[in-house]
Amino acid sequence: MFVVMQRAASEAEILGVKSRILAEGLTPYENPSAEGLKVAVVGEIGGRREALLGQLAQLPGVARVTPIKRPFKLTSREFHPDDTVIRVLDAAVGDGSLTVMAGPCSVESREQLLKTARRVKAAGATILRGGAFKPRTSPYAFQGLGVEALRYLAEARDETGLPVITEVMEPNQVDIVAEYADILQIGTRNMQNYSLLQSAGRVARPVMLKRGYGATVEEWLMAAEYIVSSGNPNVILCERGIRTFETYTRNTLDLAAVPLLHSLTHLPVIVDPSHATGKRFLVAPLALGGVAVGADGVMVEVHPDPDSALSDSEQQLTIEQFEALMVDLVPVHEHVSDLNGVVMRPVHADAPDGGGLSKH
Repeated sequence: MFVVMQRAASEAEILGVKSRILAEGLTPYENPSAEGLKVAVVGEIGGRREALLGQLAQLPGVARVTPIKRPFKLTSREFHPDDTVIRVLDAAVGDGSLTVMAGPCSVESREQLLKTARRVKAAGATILRGGAFKPRTSPYAFQGLGVEALRYLAEARDETGLPVITEVMEPNQVDIVAEYADILQIGTRNMQNYSLLQSAGRVARPVMLKRGYGATVEEWLMAAEYIVSSGNPNVILCERGIRTFETYTRNTLDLAAVPLLHSLTHLPVIVDPSHATGKRFLVAPLALGGVAVGADGVMVEVHPDPDSALSDSEQQLTIEQFEALMVDLVPVHEHVSDLNGVVMRPVHADAPDGGGLSKH
C-alpha cells in the first residue's frame, strides 16, 4: 500500500505517518509526486492489511491510502507513475533519448579497448561496455582480466568521456567495481543472487539488471525490488533473451517484454540482442526491433576483430558493422518517438495495464 499525503501536509504530519509505519515493523519509502508526497509501506503485512489501511487513513495530513496490486511495490507505476531517468556523466537513460551501450564482450588488452572505445564513441555510442570479470559456462574459458580491465575501462572513460558499465559477479566485488565503473551490471546468472542485489543496492552507482534466462517478468521485477528497497532507486532493466525450445539462437529475445515493462514499471528498459541471439547477423535486426517497440536503448558487443575474440566471438559486431547499425538505428528511434499512439506509456498509476497512455 502507499499513503498519499495532502499537498499542505506538514513535516510533523509526514513524520507521524512514517513513525506509525515503523511502529508496525514496516518500512516507509517516500516518492514526491504531482498529487502529493507518496509514502510506500513495505514489509510483511499479512492479516493486518485492512486494519492498517484504516488506521493510516485517519492520521493527520493523509489524503488517502491506496493498496498496491502488484507484489513489486517500489518499482511499480502504481507507486511511481513518472519515468525514472538515470543520469551518468553526460549520458541519460530513460529521458526519451537513445541509449547505446557498446564495446567488447571482454576487455582483452588496453589497445583493444581504447581502439574500440574511440570508434564506438565516434559512431554515436553513449556508454562503453566491457567485461572485466567474466562468468563463463566452462571453467577453462577466458575469465577476464579482473582489476586490470577495470583500470583500462577507467582510462577509456577519461579519454572518451563515455560512462563505463561492467559486470559485478559477487558481493565482495561490488566496492572495487564501483570504484572504477559508472554503472554496475548484474548478469542473467545472478538475477536472483539476493545478497548481490542487496549489496548493489547499497552503493551510489546505477545498476543494470539483466533478466534471468528462465525468469518471468514478475520474478525479474521482484529482483529489481531488492535493489531499490536496499536504497538504490537507479535501476535499468535489460532484456537479453530467455531460454525456450528454440535451438537456432542462443536465447529468444522477448520484445513483448519492452512495452509490457513500460506499463508495469517506471524503470528504463534496454535490450541486448548480442546475448539474445548469439549470432552476429541477427544483432542489427533485433536491435532495430527493440528500439521500434520502445526500448530506451540497446547494448551491443563490438570488437575490432571478432573472429579472434577471447569470448563470444560469433555475436560481436565489427566496428564497421556497428557504424552501419547506428546509421539505421537513429532514424528508427526518431521515427518511433514522433509517432502518436504506437510506443506509449501509461499516464495514470491506476491504469498499469494500458488504460491512460502517453507518448514515450
